[in-house]
Amino acid sequence: MDVDVPTAAGPGRLVVAPAERPRALLWLGHGAGGGIGAADLTALASELPALGVTVARFEQPWRVAGKKVASRPPALDAAWLEAAPVVAELAAGVPVIVGGRSAGARVACRTADATGAAAVVCLAFPLHPPGRPEASRLEELLTPTVPVLVLQGDRDTFGGADLLRAEVDAADGDHANVRIVTVAGADHGMKTLKASPLTARDVRELVVATTRAFVDDVLATSAR
Repeated sequence: MDVDVPTAAGPGRLVVAPAERPRALLWLGHGAGGGIGAADLTALASELPALGVTVARFEQPWRVAGKKVASRPPALDAAWLEAAPVVAELAAGVPVIVGGRSAGARVACRTADATGAAAVVCLAFPLHPPGRPEASRLEELLTPTVPVLVLQGDRDTFGGADLLRAEVDAADGDHANVRIVTVAGADHGMKTLKASPLTARDVRELVVATTRAFVDDVLATSAR
């Protein structure tokens, strides 16, 4: 199901995979170098509805317009926030968990409080631009006060899982709400090498199983 979303930057689009009896809605954004057809986003949209989680993938206006260069972060946040009322209507009262891959994960983190998200799922959080570790985006990842799940490849040139974990652990304050899961052998696109311990299918299954378990934990905690 496609739902057009008017925004100040032009029309956006929600592509919704509905659960028959939803207990949560997972709202996902795409990266700056690709769209909602990314393998991990597609896997979640294909598998989670049967497990009671509606998945709504948001296509940013720049992507709907056919542009090849992503909008700047403030414009991405603005369009995402303009989609929030539509997402809330689709959720119909069940908890909304936000997230996305790469740039989409950054948007979800920056706006988590404003959208009233129950939790955040980050796929390949881009800790820093490749080759520029000094330009850290750690503060964005640490912005949400709700539970945060990060699925991160250990070959990610935007910051591998070990580096990300070390920076979170070294940051001031208590960040026990951030859980980082290593995707062994995966790069920023969650692609693995032939010699990697995980195949492409393994990666998809890991993403789905880990996200499902995280959603279950969030829902169980909120029900207490």
